[in-house]
Amino acid sequence: MAPATTGTPRTPRGHDKPTGEHGRGDTAALVLGTLSALLLALVAASWQPLLSLDTSLARSAHRQAVRHEGLTHTCRVLSDWVWDPWTFRLLAALLVVWLFVRGARDLAVRIAVVCVAGTLLQQLVKAAVGRERPVWPDPVDSAHFAAYPSGHALTATVVSGLLWWVLRLYGAPRPLLWAVGAVLVASVVGVGLTRVWLGVHWPSDVVGGWLLGALLVVLGTRVRRERGAS
Repeated sequence: MAPATTGTPRTPRGHDKPTGEHGRGDTAALVLGTLSALLLALVAASWQPLLSLDTSLARSAHRQAVRHEGLTHTCRVLSDWVWDPWTFRLLAALLVVWLFVRGARDLAVRIAVVCVAGTLLQQLVKAAVGRERPVWPDPVDSAHFAAYPSGHALTATVVSGLLWWVLRLYGAPRPLLWAVGAVLVASVVGVGLTRVWLGVHWPSDVVGGWLLGALLVVLGTRVRRERGAS
């Protein structure tokens, strides 16, 4: 898993076909950007079919959360500690430090910039949309600031995507990539589900966080490939 002696990461698999890599990156960015913009527009416009679906799913999840106190407590621990945005930010900070120590300073700066951009984007969109969070007569958890997008979902997606990309860039063994990837996917999906289960987000808030987070990862890693090819 160690990079070359110069301190720079190994060339990722498939990098010998830059046209295909860049083409897939362009397509992914276009799709994610389009979906993110569409969902943002629907939320901002309070599109009734989306609001009705959000309300139905959120109400159903909340009823179950009230009934199953043990599971709800577990979700609170996972959401507030294990998958909290600050936990992921700490993981990203450790990754940046590790890259600096190994001499991959350009890559470390890029990881830091993408993570900071994710936090700024999240706050800007929250302020612009100003969506109210769900309100329940018998809440099982609480949260502050505007609802859209979910900061938990966005942060988890950005950090998890970047971490997996760095492991792949450094030539991590395939079994390790699969194992870490499975944990990261479970974390990204899990944190989104817990936010809805705890009644502090609408489902579309979570989907919006996932989409914006994935878009940032694609843009950040795509720029890295282009610079590395120049």
